[in-house]
Amino acid sequence: MKKALMIVLAILISVAFVTTVLAQEKKAEKPAAATEKPAAATDKPVKEKAVDKAKKAGAKKFAGEFVSADDAAKTIVVKGETEMTFDVSKIKKMAKFAAGDKVNVVYVESDGKNIAKAVTKAGAAKKAKEKVEKAKEKKDEKPAEKK
Repeated sequence: MKKALMIVLAILISVAFVTTVLAQEKKAEKPAAATEKPAAATDKPVKEKAVDKAKKAGAKKFAGEFVSADDAAKTIVVKGETEMTFDVSKIKKMAKFAAGDKVNVVYVESDGKNIAKAVTKAGAAKKAKEKVEKAKEKKDEKPAEKK
């Protein structure tokens, strides 16, 4: 009798798992992108890539002065033309900002909240680009001394 109950229980559990798997919607397959560049071929910093990616996803941009951050609620307040609060819980690694820093926020509106995709210091992308160019110049200046 115990063996029969175990078999019935195993069948019920199997049916439960199979139906949930079958009920899930299949994601649309992405076409093979032969025209895409490999990620290593670009000289953009990681944050700049995140900003570009967010812009393509229909994100908005807000520039202003950093006011405050609430670590418990994972929000920041930025004052530009208006004062806006952004949810930064989706950002994995966020830089520390001081009150008064000029920042650029790329965000999307979802369920009445402004969800930040990227927060960067104003002019940070320009500085990163200059840093990459200087590194290239130094590499080109080194004489070939091995012989």
